[in-house]
Amino acid sequence: MVFNITAKDRDSDARTGVLHTDHGIIDTPVFMPVGTAGAVKAVHMRDLREDVDAPVILGNTYHLYLRPGLDIIEKSGGLHGFNGWDRPLLTDSGGYQVHSLSEIRKIREEGVEFRSHIDGSRHFYSPEYVMDIQRIIGADLVMAFDECTPWPCDYSYARDSMQRTHRWLDRSLKQFDSSSPHYGYEQTVFPIVQGSVYKDLRRESAQYIASHNRAGNAIGGLSVGEPPEIMYEMTHEVCSILPQDKPRYLMGVGTPANILECVALGVYMFDCVLPTRNGRNGMLFTRDGIINIKNKKWEKDLSPIDSKGQSFVDQQYSKAYLRHLFAAKEGLGPMIASLHNLAFYLELVREAQKQIKNQSFAQWKRNVTPRLENRI
Repeated sequence: MVFNITAKDRDSDARTGVLHTDHGIIDTPVFMPVGTAGAVKAVHMRDLREDVDAPVILGNTYHLYLRPGLDIIEKSGGLHGFNGWDRPLLTDSGGYQVHSLSEIRKIREEGVEFRSHIDGSRHFYSPEYVMDIQRIIGADLVMAFDECTPWPCDYSYARDSMQRTHRWLDRSLKQFDSSSPHYGYEQTVFPIVQGSVYKDLRRESAQYIASHNRAGNAIGGLSVGEPPEIMYEMTHEVCSILPQDKPRYLMGVGTPANILECVALGVYMFDCVLPTRNGRNGMLFTRDGIINIKNKKWEKDLSPIDSKGQSFVDQQYSKAYLRHLFAAKEGLGPMIASLHNLAFYLELVREAQKQIKNQSFAQWKRNVTPRLENRI
């Protein structure tokens, strides 16, 4: 993997860059649609390529390991062969599931024992095994094994968890570096910064992660319930330490406003389930604000979903038609809404790229953010 900075904003830490992988080029800042189980919910791969033009999507180690399982993925030539996605893929290590499945897992130094949320079967993840799993899945970008702490989290536990994550990182990297890709193309591993909402822990973790001099770095354990201001504060602390010339990936973030604020802080990569999850429930992100398409006020509104959007769904379908689909419980409704939201997110970061190159990002962000958060 090669990463090059191409432009820097005049009045913020926002930058554009180009990330080269064996499955294609990723222009940053970038938003990555989440395909937890190997598919982005309610969105066809063709539409991800042709309409949304997503340069990269995510898969999740925990979910893919449990279902469909490693055997069928390996026989398919990795996740690329299994789901037909021919562009870059990124996999999370399962660390977030360690956080979210607190009732059915036990954390110890060796790793994590957990029960499957599907059938209750017992499994064990060590940092080494998680690296082996991600070799089999075959994503271009893979994450080191970590623990995502909850919010709120007391200082003592956050410190102990961060230190354990650092020890797991050393084991993850040793295993990754001693193994080889399964399918003939390069894979790159990102360490993950932890430390909850404590500045000193975040700085310590960022310094430890930076000292490993990997090709890219991730920031985890944020957007787990803490106020946005704290998320921004922690992101600023971390970005002041992680190298500027390597991609920084802020995991699980966020709203359009969150993304623009964190681009200004120096983040390059983002992912979040909000566009598709909210889309399936009738919430649309538009350039004029947030719409609940289920509301009766849209019943006779024949204007486009988003008149300023570039996606075909924005121009082809009216608000009234989309509301009708939701009211009639037609499966097409959530599909159109999800595709619209993903197109909106991808168009937003592409506009951010353009504004950074024009040295106008900071002012543009100040102008558009209030509209993005407006409820129509």
